[in-house]
Formats: sequence, C-alpha cells, structure tokens
Amino acid sequence: MIIKAYNNQLRTSDLTLVAKTLQKGGIIIYPTDSVYAFACLPEHQNAVDKICLIRNIPAKQPKLTLICKDIAQVRQYTLFSDDTFKLIKAHTPGPYTFILQGNNKLPKTFKGRKTVGIRIANHPIPAAIVEETQSPLMTASMRAPIDNDIEYMTDPELMAEMYPDIDIIIDGGIGQTTPSTIIDCTEEEPIILRQGIGELAL
Repeated sequence: MIIKAYNNQLRTSDLTLVAKTLQKGGIIIYPTDSVYAFACLPEHQNAVDKICLIRNIPAKQPKLTLICKDIAQVRQYTLFSDDTFKLIKAHTPGPYTFILQGNNKLPKTFKGRKTVGIRIANHPIPAAIVEETQSPLMTASMRAPIDNDIEYMTDPELMAEMYPDIDIIIDGGIGQTTPSTIIDCTEEEPIILRQGIGELAL
C-alpha cells in the first residue's frame, strides 16, 4: 500500500493507519531528511528480522538505528557526556546518526549490544509517527539494488514494485541518495565514521 504525503504531511486518518500497522508488527518505508528508510517498532522481533533479511544485515548484530523525537527520548536508551549532549543538541534535528552507549532500557532487539545508533530527523513525517506511536522507530536506510539503479531507493512507486511485502510505503516524493552522517560518540573524542549529507566539523 502506498500512502501519499502531501507537502510532507500525513492526513490524520493515514497517520492513524501507519501507527496501527506498526503497533501490529508491520513494516513501513518512509522518507527522512536523508534517504528513505525501512522502519518498525523495536519490540517486534519478527519485523526487525525481516528488515535485516531485506537489507542483508547480520541478524545477530543488526546495524539499525532508533529514530527518536527529541533528546529526552534519546536519554531513555543511552548514556552520554555533557560534551556529547552539546554536540547532539547543536546538530539535531538533522541528518546525523550518533553512535552512543546504550543502557539497560534498550529494546530486547539490542540485547547483548553495548552501542546504538540514534537519530532525531529533521522531517515532519518521522516526527509525526514517533509522536503517534509514542515509541522510537527501529530503522534501516534504503540502499540501491545490486544493479545500482538508484531510482529503486528514491522513487516510492519503484520501491513498491521491489518490496511488495512491505505493509505501507509513504510517498513523500522523490528521495535523496546521500545517507546521514555517522558520528561515533562512544570514545573520549567523537569520530566521523561516515560523511553523509549532514555537514559536521570536529
């Protein structure tokens, strides 16, 4: 199912449908301030496993990220210093993924892992979904297929063709091809692991 988001806004009925689908263990594809991404609620292990399979990510160590609504929600799942807090505050919301130390409140899907990727996206659709579900979103960015036809990661109509088993695809228009910038904040000094769309000087 494709849901059109006009001017990057979901109608109330569509937002309710997306939230209920996620709460039942469904998977969506949705736009962010970088590339389109797969998402589910973190408590649904089967959905997480399915995303890992689609993205060819090792299920035992999924390189997934939690999209949160604000720093207060980030604090529920992670531990970080005052300097890291300042760094996150200065660059969120925005196209940045911060690798942080997790705490004992991380979802069971992160069991055995000491770190977690955290994002606060500068986009109204993920923000609205997180608010509606009252939960962070477990997310994994879209990637171009093996044949490197990037339209399959930017065009929602082609995404629906490639991933027919995905419950909902939110069409926010043609997406971008550059992912978020990843910053590892688990050491004494932050390190840029991947320079993406978000500009950052350390």
